[in-house]
This record gives sequence, C-alpha cells and structure tokens, in this order.
Amino acid sequence: MQLHLSPSMRSITISSSNGFFDFMKVKIAARHISSRTLFHAVLILACLLPFVFIVTALVTLEGVNKCSSFDCLGRRLGPKLLGRGEDSGRLVNELYKTLNQVSSVEVPNDLKLPENFTQLVNEMKDNKYDANEFAVILKGMMERSEKEIRESKFAELMNKHFAASSVPKGIHCLSLRLTDEYSSNAHARRQLPSPELLPVLSDNSYYHFILSTDNILAASVVVTSAVQSSLKPDKIVFHVITDKKTYAGMHSWFALNPNSPAIIEVKGVHQFDWLTRDNVPVLEAVENHYGVRNYYHGNHVAGANLSDTTPRSFASKLQARSPKYISLLNHIRIYLPELFPNLDKVVFLDDDIVIQRDLSPLWEIDLGGKVNGAVETCKGDDTWVMSKRFRTYFNFSHPLISNNLDPDACAWAYGMNIFDLRAWRRTDIRETYHTWLKENLKSNLTLWRLGTLPPALIAFRNHVQPIDPSWHMLGLGYQNNTSVENVKKAAVIHYNGQSKPWLEIGFEHLRPFWSKYVNYSNDFVKSCHILE
Repeated sequence: MQLHLSPSMRSITISSSNGFFDFMKVKIAARHISSRTLFHAVLILACLLPFVFIVTALVTLEGVNKCSSFDCLGRRLGPKLLGRGEDSGRLVNELYKTLNQVSSVEVPNDLKLPENFTQLVNEMKDNKYDANEFAVILKGMMERSEKEIRESKFAELMNKHFAASSVPKGIHCLSLRLTDEYSSNAHARRQLPSPELLPVLSDNSYYHFILSTDNILAASVVVTSAVQSSLKPDKIVFHVITDKKTYAGMHSWFALNPNSPAIIEVKGVHQFDWLTRDNVPVLEAVENHYGVRNYYHGNHVAGANLSDTTPRSFASKLQARSPKYISLLNHIRIYLPELFPNLDKVVFLDDDIVIQRDLSPLWEIDLGGKVNGAVETCKGDDTWVMSKRFRTYFNFSHPLISNNLDPDACAWAYGMNIFDLRAWRRTDIRETYHTWLKENLKSNLTLWRLGTLPPALIAFRNHVQPIDPSWHMLGLGYQNNTSVENVKKAAVIHYNGQSKPWLEIGFEHLRPFWSKYVNYSNDFVKSCHILE
C-alpha cells in the first residue's frame, strides 16, 4: 500500500503495493487549499487507510489479484465480510438432503464404527468418505451412544432399586445390638407402658397414633418428631406395631429411650389375638403364592422389554416390586378396627415421614361420616407426585377393571391418614379389600402391580374425605428438585419413593429435615455408625 503526494501538493494518490491499480486519487485545487482543509483530508485518509490495508490483504491472501475493480472486489468480499460464503447456502442444503436420506437407512450391523471423534476425523482423512458414507457412520455412532446411555440409565435404576430394598449395615447393627440388650438388660424389657398407664391405651380423650414398621431408627424419628412438634405431648399415645423378629429390638429402644411425656406401646403382630390365619387367609395366600414371590423376589429384568420402556416407567415398575408390599406390616392398616376395638379415631403413619407441626387439629376435622381423611394426589403443582389417578395404578385393558372403575377417579395417599374407626366398623371395607386381592391373584397379578394402595383405592371408594394438602407433603423420596420452602411449610413430610433419608441414595438437601430427629448421642447409634 503506497501514498503518493505530488510535488505541488495538488494531488494525493493511494495505490496498491504491487502496482496493479490505483485505488484512490484526490486532486486539490491550488487556489482554494488551506491548512484546515489539508488537515481534514489527512484525517479522513488516516481513518480509511487501515480499512484499505485489510481489504487489500484479504484480496492478496485469497488470490483474487486479477480482480481489478472496486465492484469486483465488493462482489468477492461482501459475502465473506457478512459471514456468508458463496457456497454456504448450497452446502447447508446438501447437508440437510444427505441427512434426510440417511435417516431412513439402516446402519449395517457389521459396519465398523470409530470409537471417538478423533478416530472419526483420522478415518475421514485416510478413507476419503463421501457425504453419504460420513452420514451413515455418524448415525451409527449416535445410535450406539444412545443405546449405551439408555443401558447405563437402566443399570442405574436397578442398582438404586437394590439399594432401596436392602437394609443398611448401620440399621441392621442397631437392631442386633438392641435385641441383644433385650435379653441381657432387665430395664430394656420393662413393660411398655407401665401398668398404671395401661387404661390410657384405650382412652379416646388422647391422640392415638398408629405406626407399623420394622425399622427401629425410622420409628424413633417419627415418634420424636411428633412429640417435639406437639403442643400437647402429654396427650399423645403411640401404638408401634412391628414383626416378631424386630419386636425385641424395638421394645428395647423405646424402653431405654422414652419420649416423655408421650405414652408408647410396642406390640408385635404375633401378640394380636385377632391376627390369625383364619381372619387373614388372603394374606397367607399372598405370601405363599409362587407368582407373587417370584414377582417380588425374582429377576426384575427378565422378560422386560427395555427397548419399549422409558426409564421413568421402568423406575415405577421397580418400585412396585419392593418386597415390602407382601409384608403383613404393610397390609395391617386394613385391620385397624379389629386390632383396636376400643378406639374411635386414630391417625395412621408410615415410617418414612417426619412431623413438623402439631397434629392435634386432625382430630377436629369433620370427616362427614366418611372413614378415611386423606390428601388427594391428582392435583397440585408437582406434576410428578401430584398427578395420580386410577389409571396410574390399574390395568384398564382388563375387563374387570374397566367395567368397575373410572380411570379419571382421583387417587389419594397413604402415609398420614385420619381413620374414623366407628364409621369404618359399619362398612364392608375389609371384605372388599380381600375380594380384590383374590381377584388379582387369580388374574396372575394383571389387575395392578403397585403394592397395597390399589386394593385400598377400591375398598375405600366413597369412604374418603379429602383434607388440605398442607397436612401431608409427598414425594421427598422421588426427586431432588422438591422445593425446600414448601417442605418447611408442611405439617407432615413424606419420603415416599426409593430415596429414603436413612439410605446413602437419599437426597442430601432433604435429609436434614429427617436427621435432626436422630439421637446421635445415643450409645447404640454411635456404636453402629449410623449415617456416617
């Protein structure tokens, strides 16, 4: 790039450095020039020179030296400066066309695919793939990646299912240590409650809670949170029901760790005279039915068509196959009127809940003659947890279901329920429950798959009174995007789902609402390294 000033200062010429053309010539009339005009001219040229330099450099580098006019230069450089190559539109259209053609082409099974992007680039250099070959290879790599991701997701869900179904070492240790304490420590065997308080167990002026569980640590959290959140803890009575193998350990815990002033009774299922095989024949059939045992304890992947199943659907099916669903402890709530014949109204609690507010107002709720006060799960902001209708639980392709149930009927939740036992005793709820359990067994479990709630949804039809959702917040064991602010406002929070707070797979930001009620100073808890 050269700048020429004539000796008379009457012309200024800008030319390319290779001399091919004059880019700009400025002639100045001698009579009218002034120092101010000259200054302005030089200033303008100073602004133009960098641009002219860049343009000339681009022309030289692109090899368009033969372009000898400004118009030609504009046609060549315009699209490049604006980010649009001459052939870019055509290339994009050809790419779309090739990809559309390949979308319907099956990738050959014997096609050797590159392992990574670097290998793909190297093979392209070596083999000189055409557009179609490249597109097929790219499709094959993407399909392989999608398959691996999908298989990894299903494997993760299986591992999570096994983790949720197992008993953590610390909790197992706690049960064994407390059982041993029951045999060696007379104080751990003391009567619960003390003899003078036995009449309170059937006194309807108290607030009676029923908890059915074989998890000692979880039971301690439920009871402790209820007592600490109550405005009238001296009016609380807890009836803790457990199985025979856990009874000694459960009794030891509450004998050695009384939640005064609340009154606590611990009872094993073997200690209820009413719970005979004659009264619960269906449950014996459920426990002994080969198809049931194989479904809940067998291979959970065999026979499953994972290619047609979404991870979310697979997760729901796995949860439905938890062995707890064939446990008597999980069905025992259907026998409450017979097990507690002297009580009028009770609140039944699951062991994966935490109580954060005084629950005595529950006894004031008018159930309108209904049996079950429960939170409905078909409406709410959380579409994962609060979108449950009958179609969620039942197989409506079966005529027995489609002829008797409404798929749009709203479901409700177990976990925190107010039961009017007086009204219950006037119904045939238990008989209906047994009838549908038998039908499901006869149909080889094709009416429903998910545990004890489906037969209860049928048995309690027209006997449920919806209560305010703020009493019972669900889903803390399902997903980690649960709103912490909403958790703080709820009276009862429910860790329903696989991610229980006592498991390593529990959600860390939700665990503190549960773990703050664990007595970490207790010698048994410390020695078993609970949640360490």
